[in-house]
Amino acid sequence: MTYDKELAAAKKAASLAATLCQKVQKALLQSDVHSKSDKSPVTVADYGSQAVVSFVLEKELPTELFSLVAEEDTGDLRTESGQETLQRITKLVNDSLGNEEVYADTPSLSTEDVLRAIDHGKSEGGAVGRHWVLDPIDGTKGFVRGDQYAIALALLDEGKVVLGVLACPNLPLASINQHSSESSHDKVGCLFFAKVGEGTYMQSLDGSSPVKVHVSAIANPEEASFFESFEAAHSLHDLSSSIAKKLGVKAPPVRIDSQAKYGALSRGDGAIYLRFPHKGYREKIWDHAAGCIVVTEAGGEVTDAAGNPLDFSKGKYLDLDTGIIVTNKKLMPSLLKAVRASIEEKVSSL
Repeated sequence: MTYDKELAAAKKAASLAATLCQKVQKALLQSDVHSKSDKSPVTVADYGSQAVVSFVLEKELPTELFSLVAEEDTGDLRTESGQETLQRITKLVNDSLGNEEVYADTPSLSTEDVLRAIDHGKSEGGAVGRHWVLDPIDGTKGFVRGDQYAIALALLDEGKVVLGVLACPNLPLASINQHSSESSHDKVGCLFFAKVGEGTYMQSLDGSSPVKVHVSAIANPEEASFFESFEAAHSLHDLSSSIAKKLGVKAPPVRIDSQAKYGALSRGDGAIYLRFPHKGYREKIWDHAAGCIVVTEAGGEVTDAAGNPLDFSKGKYLDLDTGIIVTNKKLMPSLLKAVRASIEEKVSSL
């Protein structure tokens, strides 16, 4: 399988969704943000992004059985109080598709079409067949703050991630590592894409020539810088800092939202990404599938805290040992050792 047409469709879908999200972020109004049951802000862009990706994939790959595992559902939009939001999403989606030449002649989508496109995301995934995996806006709080977020799209085939695309509208094309020159930070908007066995590439969201990227080659942990979640609620920062201390890491952590971290790590902006969610939290596959292949195809490794590869074949959730560790192959052995020692210390101090 080459997955060429699937990758082309995924790049088109994620890029169009990114354009929609950029438009909303520029004009972010308080009324665009309301609370889901878990209180994380969700925006019209979340729903609009999911509808656009669903529409484009179905349009571009009409002969394939279409299964999408995605974060949003239409429950809130089908209520009376959700009607105004639904109208706005429908207009946004139609405007975004209308700006794309290939879809300019497509009849406008009705609110029902948009609801249907969003609800495509109800698939449970699993080890049989093909499933698209989507986080329509990964890093919603970053989005609301005007900071980093990503549209993350991956394809699973028989439970294995075979391609991934990360559209990161606010990520500079130049390295975000503090040591790089600031002057080149003006150009923002990156699209990372990877296909199994073929490496990872980055291009600008507006379509520059793709460049092959590689993870950092650093072998000495003292020289490594690492990423962690901006939100302390998403990851145990104290555990990360204990691990960094054991490794002798000198640079302060770079805290950014979303799978933009995976993209930045795939091109060597930093060498380590640690994620240790609070007890009881279950990782969802859409938060890691695209990022995982983008890093591994760039020469990195992604494991749980016990050193096991991530298993995307079990449905919507990743059942993990403690957390997620991402780095290059040279640093992984010493990183895993430091992780185990820090976790043991934490457990014994309780």
